[in-house]
Amino acid sequence: MNLTPHAFEAADAYLAETLVGHDDGLEHALARQRDAALPDIEVSPLSGKLLHLLVRISGARRVLEIGTLGAYSTIWMARAVGPDGHITTIEAEPHIAAIAQENLDRADVAERVEIKIGRGADVLPTLVDAEPYDFVFIDADKESNTLYLDYAARLGRSGTVVIVDNIGREGEIVNADSTDSMVIGTRAALDMLGSDARFDATAFQTVGLKGWDGTAIAVIV
Repeated sequence: MNLTPHAFEAADAYLAETLVGHDDGLEHALARQRDAALPDIEVSPLSGKLLHLLVRISGARRVLEIGTLGAYSTIWMARAVGPDGHITTIEAEPHIAAIAQENLDRADVAERVEIKIGRGADVLPTLVDAEPYDFVFIDADKESNTLYLDYAARLGRSGTVVIVDNIGREGEIVNADSTDSMVIGTRAALDMLGSDARFDATAFQTVGLKGWDGTAIAVIV
Protein backbone atom coordinates (compact mmCIF):
# COMPACT_ATOMS: atom_id res chain seq x y z
CA MET A 1 0.00 0.00 0.00
CA ASN A 2 1.52 3.30 -1.16
CA LEU A 3 0.76 5.65 1.73
CA THR A 4 2.86 8.61 0.63
CA PRO A 5 2.05 12.29 0.01
CA HIS A 6 2.77 11.74 -3.68
CA ALA A 7 0.19 8.94 -3.85
CA PHE A 8 -2.38 11.07 -2.00
CA GLU A 9 -1.86 13.94 -4.44
CA ALA A 10 -2.06 11.62 -7.45
CA ALA A 11 -5.35 10.17 -6.22
CA ASP A 12 -6.66 13.68 -5.58
CA ALA A 13 -5.69 14.71 -9.12
CA TYR A 14 -7.42 11.66 -10.59
CA LEU A 15 -10.61 12.28 -8.63
CA ALA A 16 -10.62 15.99 -9.51
CA GLU A 17 -10.11 15.22 -13.22
CA THR A 18 -12.85 12.59 -13.16
CA LEU A 19 -15.47 14.33 -11.01
CA VAL A 20 -14.72 18.07 -11.24
CA GLY A 21 -13.06 18.64 -14.60
CA HIS A 22 -11.89 22.03 -15.84
CA ASP A 23 -13.50 25.42 -15.51
CA ASP A 24 -12.18 28.72 -16.84
CA GLY A 25 -13.58 30.91 -14.07
CA LEU A 26 -12.23 28.75 -11.27
CA GLU A 27 -8.85 28.15 -12.89
CA HIS A 28 -8.46 31.86 -13.61
CA ALA A 29 -9.18 32.61 -9.93
CA LEU A 30 -6.40 30.26 -8.86
CA ALA A 31 -3.96 31.67 -11.42
CA ARG A 32 -4.74 35.26 -10.42
CA GLN A 33 -4.29 34.36 -6.78
CA ARG A 34 -0.89 32.81 -7.44
CA ASP A 35 0.22 35.70 -9.65
CA ALA A 36 -0.51 37.97 -6.70
CA ALA A 37 1.57 35.73 -4.40
CA LEU A 38 -1.38 35.06 -2.11
CA PRO A 39 -0.94 32.07 0.21
CA ASP A 40 -1.74 28.67 -1.28
CA ILE A 41 -4.45 27.92 1.29
CA GLU A 42 -7.63 27.82 -0.77
CA VAL A 43 -9.78 24.69 -0.71
CA SER A 44 -8.92 21.93 -3.17
CA PRO A 45 -11.08 21.41 -6.29
CA LEU A 46 -12.69 18.37 -4.65
CA SER A 47 -13.47 20.35 -1.50
CA GLY A 48 -14.81 23.22 -3.59
CA LYS A 49 -17.15 20.83 -5.37
CA LEU A 50 -18.18 19.39 -1.99
CA LEU A 51 -19.12 22.89 -0.75
CA HIS A 52 -21.07 23.44 -3.96
CA LEU A 53 -23.00 20.21 -3.49
CA LEU A 54 -23.65 20.81 0.21
CA VAL A 55 -25.11 24.22 -0.56
CA ARG A 56 -27.35 22.68 -3.21
CA ILE A 57 -28.35 19.71 -1.05
CA SER A 58 -29.25 21.98 1.86
CA GLY A 59 -31.23 24.31 -0.38
CA ALA A 60 -29.28 27.29 0.98
CA ARG A 61 -29.97 30.67 -0.56
CA ARG A 62 -28.10 32.85 1.93
CA VAL A 63 -24.48 31.93 2.62
CA LEU A 64 -21.95 33.47 5.00
CA GLU A 65 -18.28 32.83 4.28
CA ILE A 66 -15.60 33.84 6.77
CA GLY A 67 -12.32 34.04 4.85
CA THR A 68 -12.51 35.01 1.17
CA LEU A 69 -8.90 34.89 -0.07
CA GLY A 70 -9.08 34.81 -3.90
CA ALA A 71 -12.79 33.85 -3.92
CA TYR A 72 -12.19 30.32 -5.22
CA SER A 73 -14.57 28.76 -2.69
CA THR A 74 -16.86 31.79 -3.02
CA ILE A 75 -17.33 31.10 -6.72
CA TRP A 76 -18.20 27.47 -6.06
CA MET A 77 -20.88 28.48 -3.54
CA ALA A 78 -22.16 31.44 -5.56
CA ARG A 79 -22.92 29.10 -8.42
CA ALA A 80 -24.74 26.78 -6.02
CA VAL A 81 -27.07 29.42 -4.54
CA GLY A 82 -28.34 30.35 -7.99
CA PRO A 83 -29.27 33.75 -9.43
CA ASP A 84 -31.64 34.55 -6.56
CA GLY A 85 -29.14 33.60 -3.84
CA HIS A 86 -26.73 35.79 -1.92
CA ILE A 87 -23.31 35.32 -0.35
CA THR A 88 -21.73 37.56 2.26
CA THR A 89 -18.00 36.91 2.42
CA ILE A 90 -15.57 38.50 4.87
CA GLU A 91 -11.97 39.35 3.96
CA ALA A 92 -9.61 41.16 6.32
CA GLU A 93 -7.19 42.57 3.74
CA PRO A 94 -8.38 45.20 1.21
CA HIS A 95 -5.82 44.24 -1.46
CA ILE A 96 -6.92 40.60 -1.27
CA ALA A 97 -10.57 41.65 -1.42
CA ALA A 98 -9.80 43.54 -4.64
CA ILE A 99 -8.36 40.38 -6.23
CA ALA A 100 -11.37 38.39 -5.05
CA GLN A 101 -13.69 40.95 -6.64
CA GLU A 102 -11.85 40.64 -9.96
CA ASN A 103 -12.24 36.86 -9.83
CA LEU A 104 -15.95 37.09 -9.01
CA ASP A 105 -16.45 39.46 -11.94
CA ARG A 106 -14.56 37.13 -14.27
CA ALA A 107 -16.65 34.14 -13.10
CA ASP A 108 -19.86 36.14 -13.71
CA VAL A 109 -21.21 35.71 -10.17
CA ALA A 110 -20.36 39.12 -8.69
CA GLU A 111 -24.00 40.18 -8.47
CA ARG A 112 -24.61 37.36 -5.97
CA VAL A 113 -21.72 38.22 -3.66
CA GLU A 114 -20.98 41.05 -1.24
CA ILE A 115 -17.43 41.28 0.11
CA LYS A 116 -17.22 42.79 3.59
CA ILE A 117 -13.73 44.11 4.27
CA GLY A 118 -12.42 43.86 7.83
CA ARG A 119 -11.61 41.37 10.54
CA GLY A 120 -14.32 38.86 11.28
CA ALA A 121 -14.50 40.03 14.89
CA ASP A 122 -15.39 43.51 13.64
CA VAL A 123 -17.65 42.63 10.71
CA LEU A 124 -19.75 39.84 12.23
CA PRO A 125 -21.45 42.03 14.88
CA THR A 126 -22.73 44.27 12.05
CA LEU A 127 -24.66 41.32 10.58
CA VAL A 128 -26.68 40.46 13.68
CA ASP A 129 -29.87 42.11 12.42
CA ALA A 130 -29.63 40.61 8.93
CA GLU A 131 -31.88 37.84 7.64
CA PRO A 132 -30.59 34.49 8.96
CA TYR A 133 -28.02 32.63 6.91
CA ASP A 134 -28.73 29.10 5.67
CA PHE A 135 -25.11 28.02 5.32
CA VAL A 136 -21.89 29.20 6.99
CA PHE A 137 -18.38 28.33 5.79
CA ILE A 138 -15.57 29.08 8.25
CA ASP A 139 -12.10 29.17 6.68
CA ALA A 140 -10.14 32.01 8.27
CA ASP A 141 -7.68 32.35 11.16
CA LYS A 142 -8.01 29.21 13.27
CA GLU A 143 -7.32 31.09 16.48
CA SER A 144 -10.76 32.77 16.15
CA ASN A 145 -12.75 29.64 15.28
CA THR A 146 -14.80 29.66 18.49
CA LEU A 147 -15.77 33.29 17.91
CA TYR A 148 -16.81 32.43 14.36
CA LEU A 149 -18.83 29.44 15.54
CA ASP A 150 -20.62 31.57 18.11
CA TYR A 151 -21.62 34.03 15.40
CA ALA A 152 -22.59 31.21 13.05
CA ALA A 153 -25.13 30.12 15.65
CA ARG A 154 -26.30 33.68 16.26
CA LEU A 155 -26.57 34.57 12.57
CA GLY A 156 -28.07 31.26 11.48
CA ARG A 157 -31.31 29.43 12.32
CA SER A 158 -32.39 25.93 13.18
CA GLY A 159 -31.20 23.83 10.26
CA THR A 160 -28.36 26.11 9.16
CA VAL A 161 -25.35 24.09 7.95
CA VAL A 162 -21.96 25.10 9.35
CA ILE A 163 -18.66 23.96 7.82
CA VAL A 164 -15.30 24.43 9.55
CA ASP A 165 -12.32 23.78 7.29
CA ASN A 166 -8.78 22.61 8.14
CA ILE A 167 -9.52 20.68 11.31
CA GLY A 168 -6.99 17.89 10.68
CA ARG A 169 -3.79 19.91 11.21
CA GLU A 170 -1.58 16.98 10.11
CA GLY A 171 -2.94 14.92 13.03
CA GLU A 172 -1.79 17.44 15.65
CA ILE A 173 -5.35 17.84 16.92
CA VAL A 174 -4.72 14.86 19.22
CA ASN A 175 -1.91 16.76 20.96
CA ALA A 176 -3.44 18.48 23.98
CA ASP A 177 -0.04 19.99 24.82
CA SER A 178 0.49 21.64 21.44
CA THR A 179 1.75 25.22 21.52
CA ASP A 180 0.71 25.85 17.91
CA SER A 181 -1.98 28.55 18.04
CA MET A 182 -3.77 27.07 15.02
CA VAL A 183 -3.94 23.64 16.66
CA ILE A 184 -5.13 25.20 19.91
CA GLY A 185 -7.83 27.15 18.05
CA THR A 186 -8.90 24.08 16.11
CA ARG A 187 -9.15 21.93 19.23
CA ALA A 188 -11.20 24.64 20.93
CA ALA A 189 -13.58 24.72 17.95
CA LEU A 190 -13.98 20.94 17.97
CA ASP A 191 -14.59 20.98 21.72
CA MET A 192 -17.24 23.67 21.19
CA LEU A 193 -18.95 21.68 18.44
CA GLY A 194 -19.03 18.66 20.73
CA SER A 195 -20.30 20.43 23.85
CA ASP A 196 -22.33 23.46 22.75
CA ALA A 197 -26.02 22.51 22.63
CA ARG A 198 -26.56 24.80 19.63
CA PHE A 199 -24.68 22.39 17.34
CA ASP A 200 -24.92 18.78 16.21
CA ALA A 201 -21.65 17.95 14.48
CA THR A 202 -19.27 15.41 13.03
CA ALA A 203 -15.92 15.59 11.25
CA PHE A 204 -13.84 13.63 8.78
CA GLN A 205 -10.15 13.46 7.94
CA THR A 206 -8.81 13.96 4.43
CA VAL A 207 -5.57 13.27 2.60
CA GLY A 208 -4.69 14.68 -0.79
CA LEU A 209 -3.57 17.89 -2.44
CA LYS A 210 -3.68 19.73 0.90
CA GLY A 211 -1.89 17.03 2.87
CA TRP A 212 -3.45 15.45 5.98
CA ASP A 213 -6.37 17.60 6.99
CA GLY A 214 -10.09 17.42 7.60
CA THR A 215 -13.44 19.18 7.80
CA ALA A 216 -16.12 19.51 10.46
CA ILE A 217 -19.80 19.61 9.46
CA ALA A 218 -22.50 20.80 11.83
CA VAL A 219 -26.14 21.78 11.83
CA ILE A 220 -27.67 24.35 14.14
CA VAL A 221 -30.35 22.62 16.23
